[in-house]
Amino acid sequence: MSRLPRRIVCLSTETVEVLYLLGEEARIAGISGFTTHPPRARKEKPKVSGFSSAKIERILAVEPDLVLAFSDLQGEIARDLVKAGVAVHVFNHRSVEGILTMIETVGRLVGAEGKALALVAELELTIATARAEGEARAARLGRRPKVYFEEWNEPLITGIRWVSELIGIAGGEDCFGELSVHHSAKDRILADASVVIPRAPDVIIGSWCGKHFQPGHVTSRPGWDTLPAVRDERVFEVKSAILLAPGPAAIREGLPAIARCLDSLG
Repeated sequence: MSRLPRRIVCLSTETVEVLYLLGEEARIAGISGFTTHPPRARKEKPKVSGFSSAKIERILAVEPDLVLAFSDLQGEIARDLVKAGVAVHVFNHRSVEGILTMIETVGRLVGAEGKALALVAELELTIATARAEGEARAARLGRRPKVYFEEWNEPLITGIRWVSELIGIAGGEDCFGELSVHHSAKDRILADASVVIPRAPDVIIGSWCGKHFQPGHVTSRPGWDTLPAVRDERVFEVKSAILLAPGPAAIREGLPAIARCLDSLG
């Protein structure tokens, strides 16, 4: 008799995405209302939680034998579920390597290690290809272009680690890469928009969490008209759904999207 979990609740989108990619979606008993990948999951699976808040009774109602959570942002939910007797695995990855490790762990949890390793190998090839293309671009330009990435606008937040790493893989240099050591968004807040000006980004990428990026709002900030990215109209949006969740989509879709932004430099 199999002792693998049969009724999994996923409190963040990346574990839903992984289970679908592994062909193990039948094990999913519930998802977060903020799930974006794959889109079909929102139609096929009951939504039993938010992201950082949840009614424990709604989760318990689907009778999970395992809950997959993410980070301290879901710590209170995880605590309450443990008190209710539910098995909980909390992922806490913030890096590209962490994404790959998460995939392997999910695969082991559901007895699909071989498929997980194959998925990781596919993503590693995507990374290697993007890295080679990024190095070739940098050689053509004679430098690694500077990129300002904005994940939120009020206040300005930047430097989220896996995106900073993806910018580097794509051949760019994150203007605020030094902030990527901080897990919490509050530790990556820019004191004032003017601090971006001396960093002189060649490219600006916006990915505002949960809302549409507005380039005009960015380019109209005082003094930003002097930035190379604004002057040369290299201000782009990459949808937050493919970049701000630390899962396969960030590599499969987010990394090529960043590379296309950098391709605008020639």
